[in-house]
Amino acid sequence: MPFSELGLSEKVLSAVTAAGYTTPTPIQEQAIPHVLARRDVLGIAQTGTGKTAAFVLPMLTMLEQGRARARMPRTLILEPTRELAAQVEESFIKYGAKHKLNVALIIGGVSFDNQDSKLTRGVDVLIATPGRLLDHSERGRLLMSGVELLVIDEADRMLDMGFIPDIERICKLVPFTRQTLFFTATMPPEIRRITEQFLHNPVKVEVTKAATTVDAITQQLVKTGREDHDKRDTLRRLIKSADNFKNAIVFCNRKREVATLHRSLVRHGFNAAALHGDMDQSARTAALDGFRKGETALLIASDVAARGLDIPDVSHVFNYDVPHHADDYVHRIGRTGRAGKTGTAITLVAPADSKSVAIIEKLIGQPIPWAGEPPRAEESAEREPRQPRRDEHRRSNGPRQRGPRRDEHRPAPEARQPAEARPEPIREQRPEPTREQKPAPVARIAEVRQQRQTPPRPRETHTGDDDAGSHLPAFLLRPVRLKA
Repeated sequence: MPFSELGLSEKVLSAVTAAGYTTPTPIQEQAIPHVLARRDVLGIAQTGTGKTAAFVLPMLTMLEQGRARARMPRTLILEPTRELAAQVEESFIKYGAKHKLNVALIIGGVSFDNQDSKLTRGVDVLIATPGRLLDHSERGRLLMSGVELLVIDEADRMLDMGFIPDIERICKLVPFTRQTLFFTATMPPEIRRITEQFLHNPVKVEVTKAATTVDAITQQLVKTGREDHDKRDTLRRLIKSADNFKNAIVFCNRKREVATLHRSLVRHGFNAAALHGDMDQSARTAALDGFRKGETALLIASDVAARGLDIPDVSHVFNYDVPHHADDYVHRIGRTGRAGKTGTAITLVAPADSKSVAIIEKLIGQPIPWAGEPPRAEESAEREPRQPRRDEHRRSNGPRQRGPRRDEHRPAPEARQPAEARPEPIREQRPEPTREQKPAPVARIAEVRQQRQTPPRPRETHTGDDDAGSHLPAFLLRPVRLKA
């Protein structure tokens, strides 16, 4: 089916033809007619299938009528990262060349005042990340009561980054009668709950099964050592020996590992750039632009580059670390094999990563072949942590002072006697005194004083010292009269 049969306007069709596209992708073919019919859409498709154009093209057609008002955007698009938001803005500039629309990008890391001035002039399309959008709203500089169309893109990435509470707040700020487009690559239970809460009778467009990989991607597992220097040596060897190598994205789990690996590759003569969330926006944009233009062959990145980035010609993807979440594996390798091209995804597997690999294979529904010799069973098994001895929990930082062993004071075995052979201790049997023999209280007090040989101190001079003087209260010292 060509684009001309989807119901798009002439201006949009001419822009699509100028971009060189003639046939829509499956997600575009199924979603665009429902979007133009003002229906809520739940789109599920694997990464790299053209989800961005599936909502950009019908939005351009719908925005040809109407006019924007100050601080009240007509449409709102939410993206999890700054790079994805900037990429959507580029799509509107590309396909909306003949449209006179005001497009504003509201993301962190850039001037707040410049964004506020754009909102003041009126915005047809507002592309934002949740955090910066709520900042403008809480300051009273943005009103979302005029939003007619809400797009939530890469919803599963929103879940991973902790944006779901912000999404719930934003959905309550926009009108109840808005149209909602919801796009995701995977459907965790939390995402399913959000769709049931904020989508009204949606049309479900599922091009492929959730969490599936593209057939054009060749996936491989490579055994590596446990230490970091072993993994770096293995990665350099794989890069040098890769077939049809043009460029590659190397994914790490932590930002610190991204910086360390980037320094190591540059030190060994590789043309590499780093990309992670702690970098400022200008450095992140420069690293991404250099990789897109071919000025940099290797992009060492965290999962900030794993979702939705449209870099059309990436030949290889290396997973330096096996991802903590199986869904991230699908998004990582989806950076290659895009737009009908082939690609290669290689994952470095340390001995402790066998369980994570098994979870990934269960998610994608197929085993991943090993390149070379797979690890043996005893190598793949994780080592059980050593249980500390009972006395190790009580060790101090100082030198241990060992006392005498408990058996040093014990008698020798031959000196020990059985219990029945030991003589019973002789106890003095004292007769129980009768009532007449019991001393009077006053006489008993005098006897105690005489035994201690310490005279009682006056009450006013009592110091409270427990080791001196009498402990008897004063009322016991008064004489007692006995009845005849």
